[in-house]
Amino acid sequence: MATQKKTAEVDYSMYEKIMALYELQKIDSQIDEINKVKGELPEEVEDIEDEIAGLNTRVEKINAEIEELNTLTKQRRREIDQAQMQIAKYNEQLANIRNNREFDAITKEVEYQELEIEHAEKRLKEYATIGKAKKLSLEQTEATIAERMIDLTAKKSELDSIESETADQVNALVAQAEKAKTKIDERLLTAYDRIRSKVHNGLAVVTVQRDACSGCFNRIPPQRQVEVRQGKKLIVCEYCGRILVPEE
Repeated sequence: MATQKKTAEVDYSMYEKIMALYELQKIDSQIDEINKVKGELPEEVEDIEDEIAGLNTRVEKINAEIEELNTLTKQRRREIDQAQMQIAKYNEQLANIRNNREFDAITKEVEYQELEIEHAEKRLKEYATIGKAKKLSLEQTEATIAERMIDLTAKKSELDSIESETADQVNALVAQAEKAKTKIDERLLTAYDRIRSKVHNGLAVVTVQRDACSGCFNRIPPQRQVEVRQGKKLIVCEYCGRILVPEE
């Protein structure tokens, strides 16, 4: 396959390759004009999708935090239950004390368990407050996702409609572009693509009109114009870097 392409390239003169580049430019410009109909819809769709992805990540994080709070809440309640069981046991022991030393020791243990309960209950209140705020944040985030999904659906529908209406035309132009590329070697195509990516209007190949580059409108010296018309080598505008071809 590679050998066939190389043979095909050799069969075309430099002038034919340059003019094939110009033909490719005209085709790409038509595709650019069709894409302009889409406006900023592709970027808007991408931005909304990115935003929704970020919001979903936030939902996952909030849910994980709520789950952690639930785990801590269960742990603190178990501590309260255990402390209450200990207090009940110590109270039973108080009925059978034999001296003040035992009374003081058991009383201190009861006080310690009561402090543990107080500490755990304080934590439970904190968890409840934080959990309430997390759930509110979760509801707000999910509501935002629902709103953005409506926007995304509308934008995608509009974009799909435009693409559906222009699909046949774009496919035909792409086929023409591929045909034009068969006359152009990889080096020229690479240069063409590089220039197209740098210029604001996508015009990498322009004609010489009224002794000037039709891309930047700077004057082209007569000798350079002769070289452009001869088409023996690739001539670029020394001001804007675009590839120059003769005026049709």
